[in-house]
Amino acid sequence: MKLLSALLLCVALLLAGCSEPPLFVSTDLSKVEWGKDFSLTDHHGQARRLADFHGKAVVMFFGYTQCPDVCPTTLATMREAMTLMGDDAKRVQMLFVTVDPARDTPELLAQYVPAFHPSFLGLYADEKGTAALAKDFKVFYAKQAGSTPGSYSIDHSTGSYVFDARGKLRLLLRHGETPANVAADLKLLLAGK
Repeated sequence: MKLLSALLLCVALLLAGCSEPPLFVSTDLSKVEWGKDFSLTDHHGQARRLADFHGKAVVMFFGYTQCPDVCPTTLATMREAMTLMGDDAKRVQMLFVTVDPARDTPELLAQYVPAFHPSFLGLYADEKGTAALAKDFKVFYAKQAGSTPGSYSIDHSTGSYVFDARGKLRLLLRHGETPANVAADLKLLLAGK
């Protein structure tokens, strides 16, 4: 009986090891029931919703322009991923959603965000709208006092959300992921995976 139990355990472990590896490097969010849409204004003053980008993979990152590290590195990684994607990059829209609407004016967003890539859009809402959207997307952010009232920093979540071309939230890109892995995941999404 012990031999049969050991044999069954070995077969189960072998079968588990033969299962297909995950399709994506990034975290799969396809089963979540939150983060379905947004209503924001872009840095050109145009109202935006997720449906405006139908047919494209949409990458959404929550940050702020005075962020010293995570935000610029995330945007730089996305710029590099877009370069690696070649022509497929035309089917990707990067959205930078500010968690600092008090300082991140449309003019500042218009200078900062497209400096990383001309197709990137900066989006904003008022304080109440920002808080509601962050709650819906399970994004953490909190002001940390600076030496003067206007010199505060903001602690915030570091992942980027990815919607597929049909507008379904599918992936969470971890901060620090390589541009090659980001590009590969986006190409899979664009291929309908």
